[in-house]
Amino acid sequence: MIVSTRGRYALRVMVDLAENEKTGYIPLKDISARQNISQKYLEAIMTILSKHGFVDGVHGKGGGYKLNRKPEEYKVGDILRLTEGTLAPVACLVKGAEPCAKAEQCTTLPMWTKLDDMINSYLDSVSIKDLMK
Repeated sequence: MIVSTRGRYALRVMVDLAENEKTGYIPLKDISARQNISQKYLEAIMTILSKHGFVDGVHGKGGGYKLNRKPEEYKVGDILRLTEGTLAPVACLVKGAEPCAKAEQCTTLPMWTKLDDMINSYLDSVSIKDLMK
């Protein structure tokens, strides 16, 4: 599993929103400047986060984005699964994957399953609040 820039940037944006939540809706240009991420790339990330209910967005003057929950209620695992699609270390463990013909005799499958469980368990134990300054 390699986390893409989209996943890493989504986490940075969520932390930025949490650290600046007292200012209300935060314009994308402010987040872009603080995080040194292009506005165009941030727009794509914010569309995903907004569409799936992780943030609230308002367009126009005075608009921007803000968290709609407390920082401790956002789990890193949820954000990464949303932006990455999967955290599975091997293709056979991806939800909805074609069943592997060798699964029953695969000697490495238990190891991959345990690793998958460990990854998800750990990332679900870390919140946005944990990542804040």
